[in-house]
Amino acid sequence: QVQLVESGGGSVQAGGSLRISCAASGRKFSNYCMGWFCQAPGKEREFVATISWNGDVTYYADSVKGRFTISRDNAKNTVYLQMNSLKPEDTAVYYCAATNLRSSIVVISENLDEYEYWGQGTQVTVSS
Repeated sequence: QVQLVESGGGSVQAGGSLRISCAASGRKFSNYCMGWFCQAPGKEREFVATISWNGDVTYYADSVKGRFTISRDNAKNTVYLQMNSLKPEDTAVYYCAATNLRSSIVVISENLDEYEYWGQGTQVTVSS
């Protein structure tokens, strides 16, 4: 089992920045590809960003490319999402998720169905 706890959400004005974190515990964190997903009211949960087990490979949704940066610190068992130039449409609950792709040829995933473990989410609200 892997337990994930997000933190750092809050309210910010459009154009501002926020960094959210996800602390993992349980199994070896460095075995896991990590992903960030978001869910706005009345909408389905959607992919935001993903990072490989060693941090070498990242991938972003088109809507956040160039504004958001995913990173991880395996020594701290933590993954981060730095969000810059925030827009009101970024308002959502942000979830981190983990899937073990350490032995896989494909080391990242944007498919939420592939993720085994999920955090409880952290709210990000961007006002205009």
